[in-house]
Amino acid sequence: MKVAIVGGGVMGEAILAGALDRGVFEPQDVTVIEKVDARRTQLRAAYGVEATAEFGPMGDAGLVVLAVKPQELATVKGRVRPGALILSIMAGVRIATIQEAFDHPFVVRAMPNTPAAIRAGMTAWTAAPTVTVEQRSIARRLLGAIGRELYVDDERKIDMATAVSGSGPAYVFLFIEALIEGAVNVGLPRAQAEELVVQTVVGSAQYLQESGKSAAELRAMVTSPAGTTAAGLLEMERAALRAAIIEGVRAAYARAVELGGPA
Repeated sequence: MKVAIVGGGVMGEAILAGALDRGVFEPQDVTVIEKVDARRTQLRAAYGVEATAEFGPMGDAGLVVLAVKPQELATVKGRVRPGALILSIMAGVRIATIQEAFDHPFVVRAMPNTPAAIRAGMTAWTAAPTVTVEQRSIARRLLGAIGRELYVDDERKIDMATAVSGSGPAYVFLFIEALIEGAVNVGLPRAQAEELVVQTVVGSAQYLQESGKSAAELRAMVTSPAGTTAAGLLEMERAALRAAIIEGVRAAYARAVELGGPA
């Protein structure tokens, strides 16, 4: 099957690398459509795929991956062949909008996140009712190559997932930055602070995944009465950290809906 990936940025490359690594498709079957010449050169050298600035390869592909920014949809020109699958990772852009833009019924909408670059992504996805069982299988295999995938049957949940898992790595990185700064503030050298913080976050997430307990239960297990953790958490609650995170997710969700335009 011929594949066209429109957009050779971070997420486009992550999908390409994961799919090639897991054997979802072969380099000779892939064309990346990318407007930046330097990126085309890099992708050819790194993955042995064809790369071009022209949209012609879209018409030959059985799978077209739209990995451009939502605002760039109008710049994507060309026809998609009958029976091909369009898989879009554009934030906020609805299935109906893509179907109208390409006059094409077979559309999957997905929202991966940046850990996909190391095959540790989380992707929520949904499909138009017209998408076949075989096409859904292709989408599942492709998205599974970059981490975990979760099918949802309501497209509105894609905007919700955008605000949580799509934007979520940035929230986590901000927390990590702050925790490192706190460690430096109390006297730890920055290199030691970074090592302590990063492994603490990685280990805590893995512990949560494997323990079968909720985040609230595990937090309570760490928090001894009148202890150091209790003192730290009290200050974070006073600063409304929990409320700020909730409001941040709500704001990101509102923006995702806004990007999609009028319903």
